[in-house]
Amino acid sequence: MQEQLTPAFGDYELIDTGDFEKLERFGRYVTRRPEPQAIWRRTLSEEEWRRAADASFLRDTRSEERGEWRLGPEMPSRWTVDYAYKGMRLRMRLGLTSFKHVGIFPEQAANWNFIYDNCRALASGGAAAMGIAGGKAPDAMPDTTAPAGAPATTASEGVLSGAAPKGRTAPRKPVTPRVLNLFAYTGGATIACAAAGASVCHVDAAKGMVLWAKENAKVSGLEDRPIRWIVDDCAKFVEREIRRGKTYDAIIMDPPSYGRGPSGEVWKLEENLYPFVELVSRVLSDDPLFFIINSYTTGLAPSVMRYLTETIVSKKYGGYTRSDELGLPVRDTGLALPCGATCRWTKEKP
Repeated sequence: MQEQLTPAFGDYELIDTGDFEKLERFGRYVTRRPEPQAIWRRTLSEEEWRRAADASFLRDTRSEERGEWRLGPEMPSRWTVDYAYKGMRLRMRLGLTSFKHVGIFPEQAANWNFIYDNCRALASGGAAAMGIAGGKAPDAMPDTTAPAGAPATTASEGVLSGAAPKGRTAPRKPVTPRVLNLFAYTGGATIACAAAGASVCHVDAAKGMVLWAKENAKVSGLEDRPIRWIVDDCAKFVEREIRRGKTYDAIIMDPPSYGRGPSGEVWKLEENLYPFVELVSRVLSDDPLFFIINSYTTGLAPSVMRYLTETIVSKKYGGYTRSDELGLPVRDTGLALPCGATCRWTKEKP
């Protein structure tokens, strides 16, 4: 059954949408930027939008994506947001880019939770999934990048404890999951894996994005975790891993609609996705944990992604596939803004 996943994210709020724009709060700061899906009218007035926005993106008339930001007097060029779920605490550095992004896709928090749960279950010998993983929650992380005098933002988390219930199977021997994150951007999924005890290979063609991801790992207190940082064309990297005989227990991919590799390689989602998934499936281990495909374009339906995954991954490994639309709840309407789709394959039934 297909659903719309709308994750809870305390440091993020979608305040209003409409007239092809969205008004969002990231931590203490509010941004205004283009949103092609918001074809409806706004709930709030133009004056309310202007008063609320600390930074507004002005699109270049010669480009669909690029432009510049108009900043309010209190708006920093960089700041951080925190995200917490169970034993996972992530901190991510945000910034204003010339292509309207700020360094995070908050709807992906639904996948960060899924990644954490599955990697943690394997890394703890199944204890986390059974509700018997103990331990003290880490202390709140100080906000090292917020303006002087600003309070640090933290979130509460649940701590699982207790003995295994009667009738449950004893936990398996702990195993470190090996995860490959492709088109990995600023590393939200990478640091979710690392927080769960996984070994991660983070691959992106843009050197700046890989450096940004490394910074996110550092501010999250995870810089010492086993993470390989790779700047490369994703397809070429996977081809080399196949030749080396490397395998991974889980794969995450967030392919763009269009892009270029570091040597000018051209990527077009509709043309390249199927052969790319076929290629990547060859580096899955004999007993894989999960396989995730994300699409940030609403033009690629969840059912298309499921069909692709079923015919490649499920055909070889069996298992279970689920595809869903990703969305973000709008504060003043209670409705959700569509933000693309995700497809998850798992060996075990969810």
